[in-house]
This record gives sequence, C-alpha cells and structure tokens, in this order.
Amino acid sequence: MSAPAKIDIKSLHLDELRGIAQPSYRAGQIVDWLYKKRVHSFAEMTDLPQALRQQLTANFCFGKIDALRVLGSKDTTRKFLFRLSDNNLIESVLIPASPALYGSPSDRRTICISTQVGCAYGCKFCASGLDGWKRNLRADEIVNQIMAVEEATGERIDNIVFMGMGEPLANYDNLLRAIQIINAPWGIGIGARRVTVSTSGLVPQIRQLSDQPLQIRLAVSLHGANDDVRSRIMPVNRKYNLSALLDACRYFTSRKKQRITFEYILIAQVNDSDEQARQLAKHARALQAKVNLIPYNKVEGLDWTQPSQDRQKKFLGVLRAAGVRATLRREKGDDIAAACGQLRLQTERGLAAAVLESSG
Repeated sequence: MSAPAKIDIKSLHLDELRGIAQPSYRAGQIVDWLYKKRVHSFAEMTDLPQALRQQLTANFCFGKIDALRVLGSKDTTRKFLFRLSDNNLIESVLIPASPALYGSPSDRRTICISTQVGCAYGCKFCASGLDGWKRNLRADEIVNQIMAVEEATGERIDNIVFMGMGEPLANYDNLLRAIQIINAPWGIGIGARRVTVSTSGLVPQIRQLSDQPLQIRLAVSLHGANDDVRSRIMPVNRKYNLSALLDACRYFTSRKKQRITFEYILIAQVNDSDEQARQLAKHARALQAKVNLIPYNKVEGLDWTQPSQDRQKKFLGVLRAAGVRATLRREKGDDIAAACGQLRLQTERGLAAAVLESSG
C-alpha cells in the first residue's frame, strides 16, 4: 500500500503550524520563509533547527506548479498556462489596469485565478467547461498561482479576482482557506476588499459566504436579465432561478454593506436587446449594484459573437439613463485566447492530436 500523499505546507494556516512546530514562534518563522522570502524548500529555512526541518520534510511538501506557456497580449495582458503536479492544466491571467475593472486605479495589477480544473456548470458561452470538470484545486494550488505569477513577472499583485476556470463557490472550503491565507498579514497580505469572488449563482454558498467575517467582494455572472434568457445560456439558472439568486444577493449586501457587481457578457442577438437592458437596470437599481458589461470574447468551437460597438454603447446607454452605475469593459487579451479555459483547451487538444498522429 502506498504512503499517503504529503500535505502542501502552503495549505496550512498559522494556527495549524503553531500546533506542529514547537515552540510556537517557529510557526512565524516558517510563514516568513514561505510568503516573505518565497523559498522553495525546507532546507532553505536556515534559522530553523535541523530536526524541525527534517520533521517538516518528512510530513509536508512544497507543491509545484510549472508555467507550461506564457502568452503576452498587445494590451499587456499575460496569460499563464500552469501544469499541476498531476499534469492537469489550469490558467491564470494577469490583467492590465483598466478603469472599467471594478473602478481600479491605473496602477493596480489584477490576477484572475482558477479554482477548479475544468468546470461542471456548462455555461454555453464559456470554454472552461467544454471538456467537463476534473477536480477541485487545493488551497495551496490556488495560492501558488499568485506566487508563481509574481515570481515570473517581478510585479506585486494587489487585486485578486476568482473568475478563472471553474466555479469558485463549488470549491467553497478550499476557496475560503486560500482567501484566508491570501488576506492574512502573515500570508500574502492582500486586503479582503481587494479580493472578488465571482459566481454563476450558487445560492446556498452565496448565503454561506455572506456570513463570513471577511469583507470580500462578490461578483455575480448574470448574463441574462430574465429566466428565459439566463436559462438558455446558463444551466445553473434552472436550479437557482433569478428570483432566488437576487434574494441571496440582497442577503449578501445586508450582511456586507457593500455593492455587488453584476457581470454581464454581451452576446449578439441573445442578451443584448434594449428590453434586456431595461430588466437588468431594474435588478441593479433594486440592489444598488454595479454592472460590468463585457463584450463576448470569441471561443473556438462556439457560435456566439459579440454585438457591434454601436449596440454595446446603446445597451450601456439604457443602463446609465436608468441611473445604474455601469461600465463597458474593452476586451483584454483577445489575441491570446484570454477567455476562461481557452488556452488550456487549445493545448490539451493539440497534445491529444499530436499523440494520435505519432501513434498512427
């Protein structure tokens, strides 16, 4: 029988480390090595006694994610394709500053990170779920994306968006553990208000997240302003309809006292009508929510297209005329397949084709 897999040291909280490393101040030394000095082995933790380093080596590991591909866009968006220890692929995207991205100041560096390998929720416009769901990411694999991108770029990331591959709230426990490490002063040290969790609309988990003390932000991928349109493109709406979702959003705002963002991908002749804009405005006004309009980013193998710029501006105009705080985000990284899951899908299918060709 094989030995149980070692736990990644970056999946542990400071309190858990205090229970392992004695005396307890050693835990503070360990997290300094992990998150301040960014070492890659226990041997490098030179102020720890050798016996403790040996104990840590015997029981824990340093999870590694390798950058398989890094693509740079003309707009300075950078997409990272990471290979995990089990050879699964995930994506992270470093997004250039944009005034339309949650009102970010011009010097903010935002990373969009993944929480799952693939996705089970099957949104009809998204590449992440085209090959289905494989597994949840562990907390250390979520944290390691941030650290790997910072190491590769030499840039300090100060804004986190859980909007990459997967449905973050479907991996709730690992997500919350990772956020606590990201937020903690002893960890990566990014303020909770600079962390945004995006969801396709998992109502029970939105309510669960509402009761957490961390003042993280919530973005809801709405993409349809009534049940007919939303169910057509987002199967999750058949389980948690718009009414239930909006009720959960109201609960979140009552607990957190902060604005929700509605993400709304504009898809030509699907959800871009003036009537959809008016219904969206009604929902946004009721919750005092912000609306972030995103022109559809073309995905190979899907037939959707983005509306013309005139239609995009007209949709935005309807929202603003109704008093809604709304922005129209210009596409980022469309020349490097920056939409969720595209690069992974292209790479996996390319590798599969190469294997078939060589075996033929």
